[in-house]
Amino acid sequence: MADEWLDAIKWDSQGLVPAIAQEQGTGVILMMAWMNRQSLQLTRETGHAVYWSRSRARLWHKGEESGHQQVVHSIRLDCDGDVILLEVEQKGGIACHTGRHDCFFRELDAQDQWSEVAPVLKDPRAIYGA
Repeated sequence: MADEWLDAIKWDSQGLVPAIAQEQGTGVILMMAWMNRQSLQLTRETGHAVYWSRSRARLWHKGEESGHQQVVHSIRLDCDGDVILLEVEQKGGIACHTGRHDCFFRELDAQDQWSEVAPVLKDPRAIYGA
């Protein structure tokens, strides 16, 4: 079967698996999203990251609105078979819908407060409209 590799994945009760996008070359973790069988199959077939949007209940081709696509260079499965790691080239240098390079821009500081430690590279209104 052509999709036997998908059977090795431990999908959750909703048929999803967490997927981490890591930037090729730098190793920076850009984002985490969810994938279902169809999105992972499409990612494999197209070479571009396709996720499952839980909030919209539909496939989400990364960059479909922003143009900030992720070109996938490798797909890895963790030792337990329940997390996907995508090594990607981030087009446009912006992975986060907030206009930042990555989604992990808040850091817990010494006062137990979340501080923003990364700049907005592009105003999200300029990316997605008002």
